Amino acid sequence: MNRRSALAGLGAVGLAGLSGCLGLIGMDSHESSPAGVEATTRNETGYEQTAVKELSVEKDAPGGPITGKISVGNYMTKHEKAVDIPLVGRQRGAVFNVLTTPKVTLLGKQFNPVEDMTTKELIGLVENNYNGIDNISHDGDSDVTILDQSTTQSQFTADAKFDGQSVTVNFHITKAVEAAGDLLVTIGVYPEQLQSQEKPNVTALAEAVSSDVDKNASSNGSSDGGDEGDSDSGSTDGNESDDGVLN
Repeated sequence: MNRRSALAGLGAVGLAGLSGCLGLIGMDSHESSPAGVEATTRNETGYEQTAVKELSVEKDAPGGPITGKISVGNYMTKHEKAVDIPLVGRQRGAVFNVLTTPKVTLLGKQFNPVEDMTTKELIGLVENNYNGIDNISHDGDSDVTILDQSTTQSQFTADAKFDGQSVTVNFHITKAVEAAGDLLVTIGVYPEQLQSQEKPNVTALAEAVSSDVDKNASSNGSSDGGDEGDSDSGSTDGNESDDGVLN
């Protein structure tokens, strides 16, 4: 397992994969809008916005009366912070992601299952999609307010590899809330040893989520329309990055 597959898209692949089922309603295109975190809170917590990524999913229609391709556009806005990790050194090892996925309603019925999924179910998607994440355990729940909506923020621990070292990480995931017609989930990840420092930061970032995002604020200038290869790390999946980015 490489660093990127361990922590890079916690939740992203799972949420993007779910979007294929939206095509069952017979609409061939769905797209969310990106969301981010208010600049003041980013500065106060030391997190930089590093990229706004479109997670595009295209699937063949399941057949029957529906034919052709089904296209779904999700977004992940990525934030990173350099921290000192025991046995590893100083790396951008604290990550906060804001994920949006389309909220699609037809005749009063919601077709994106993310809306009703518990945080345990969302983390289950992560575990199923990333072999490098092991031994996930649920530590507890708390309430958090995102976009004026009260929702559940759950804390989990897991084992991951970083530069060949086994690192126990904490991650926090929120149950989906509505965001300008979309569904929004936040995920924060950091080494467990930094809990006293980073847990309050993750909550502050979640509560400062904004449905508006300045793509030009990304420190690497990344606001591309795809998720293949990350310019902020200087490498593609499966390669070591020069600066140890967890993205």
